[in-house]
Amino acid sequence: MCKNPAMGTRHRIAVLALPGVVAFDLGVPAQVFSAARDAHGRRHYEVHTCTPDGGPVRSAAGFSVLPEHDLTLLACADTVIVPGIHRDAIPGVPDVSDALRTAYARGARIMSICTGAFVLAAAGLLDDRPATTHWASAELFARRYPQVKLDPDVLFVDDGPVLTSAGVAAGIDLCLHVVRRDHGSEVANRAARKCVVPAWRDGGQSQFIERPLPVLGDATTGPTRAWALEHLDQPLDLTRLAGYARMSVRTFTRRFREETGLSPGRWLLRERIEHARRLLESTELPIDRVAAQCGLGSGASLRQHLHASVGVSPAAYRRTFRTTS
Repeated sequence: MCKNPAMGTRHRIAVLALPGVVAFDLGVPAQVFSAARDAHGRRHYEVHTCTPDGGPVRSAAGFSVLPEHDLTLLACADTVIVPGIHRDAIPGVPDVSDALRTAYARGARIMSICTGAFVLAAAGLLDDRPATTHWASAELFARRYPQVKLDPDVLFVDDGPVLTSAGVAAGIDLCLHVVRRDHGSEVANRAARKCVVPAWRDGGQSQFIERPLPVLGDATTGPTRAWALEHLDQPLDLTRLAGYARMSVRTFTRRFREETGLSPGRWLLRERIEHARRLLESTELPIDRVAAQCGLGSGASLRQHLHASVGVSPAAYRRTFRTTS
């Protein structure tokens, strides 16, 4: 039984700051999870920071982090998050493996952001698991931990009780994904709006690896994407999308991919699936009606696409993720 009163009675999150911690990564969990509230403004999570000995640690940005707790915080946490650490600090990670393994063994959810995956791997928590880390550190990670099923091309990996993300903004995606998994899309979307970030990016989406910014000129596909989101129940082929944007199909396709990293078809399918998920969570519409409102045609088509995306049927998804708040 946890007897640390500082952790409160909400879902308890311990953020472990190690020497060389990446400042952005350290701030992400508190920002996102503190923004996750119900419709009445009540928080769902309690977030606290610790270091191995309870003393200050130097961040990669050059300032020191003054923690609230030491490693004993992990004994009371429902979720433990290890933010990234500067690459030069990786060989000098303190020995926190026992505390992480103990937390995992008693059922805590374990997460890493960016190069925090090195810490989880050193504790053996990623052995034979799929995982990811920042693409720039992937080669080093693969050499050091060949037993991990590393996928350096995705934003985050959800492997049940152990979750890992790529660098920087992918940590936001992972935290929002966890909020969505815990409390549904409405709470996650509110948190995203509070943080002024996109509500959802699929974990399987590729990391943006040294992709130069496009030269957009006067026209972009942004207005067309906004219009398409309001008309998902209608046929939206490439010709219609390009026509709305007043571009040729070739120019529209090129600019769309430059701006989103996806083809129009893949982007549209992703948004339709996300809309279906919101409807499954927030309405009692029959499966066929959900499919029709999302532009996925039939219930059979929705089942196929949802299973491919999240691994469950629409009925199972509704039972699992429907919230009553």
